[in-house]
Amino acid sequence: MVIETGSVISNIKFASNVYLLTVELPQIASIAEPGQFCNIKVSGNSYPLLRRPFSIADVNGTHITFIFNIVGEGTEILSLKKMGNRINILGPLGQGFNYSLKIETAVVIAGGLGAAPFPFLIKVFNPKVEVLSFIGGRTENDLITFGMKNIFLSTDDGSAGLKGTVLDLVAQNQNLFHTNNTKIFACGPTPMLRAVKNYADKNKIDCELSVENVMACGFGVCQGCPIKKSNGDGYYLVCKDGPVFNALDIAI
Repeated sequence: MVIETGSVISNIKFASNVYLLTVELPQIASIAEPGQFCNIKVSGNSYPLLRRPFSIADVNGTHITFIFNIVGEGTEILSLKKMGNRINILGPLGQGFNYSLKIETAVVIAGGLGAAPFPFLIKVFNPKVEVLSFIGGRTENDLITFGMKNIFLSTDDGSAGLKGTVLDLVAQNQNLFHTNNTKIFACGPTPMLRAVKNYADKNKIDCELSVENVMACGFGVCQGCPIKKSNGDGYYLVCKDGPVFNALDIAI
């Protein structure tokens, strides 16, 4: 974990309210792992006070890309960053995905901005791994396909892909899985992750979830991001013990 100030390489409006921010961060990029995140100081002064957490979406050499949408003052400030602006960033933080296992099929399930950690993950898979990307959103404007492979789409309103949930989409294409050597990697809203966890349990599929939570400090000091352990024995901290967990280990 390091604190590094880097220059903005680009800040591209990718969709109606989605941005791709790329920053030159050689120190963080050299040690980052898929599934980790960074805490970004969005302005050069004391307001907003707290850093904002963002998944590491991709790493290219010394450049790190983040995907975000505007949901408040902090992200609005971030959306206005221009090439050459300097940003102070803390990272990489948290525990990432376990992608070193010998799997035949990687089932990536993303809901909305839950697509953010997957371009980096998909890039580092063994080339022999078949990646299936299931992407869901409320409307077609909520679908993020950046860096994905073998894409399947669903929307709640039917404006793109299957009309239904992303789990409906997964179930419809389950015949594509190599069941004995399949692993699910999912990120998105908690109700979606809960459904993915139940699906994986029912079908005996190994599954990792990247969970969403409010994370203030980013490394476990403030104790502000607890998630229940599935065995009832206390809590994990999302920022320190996660954000990626085996689905069997957490109660959501």
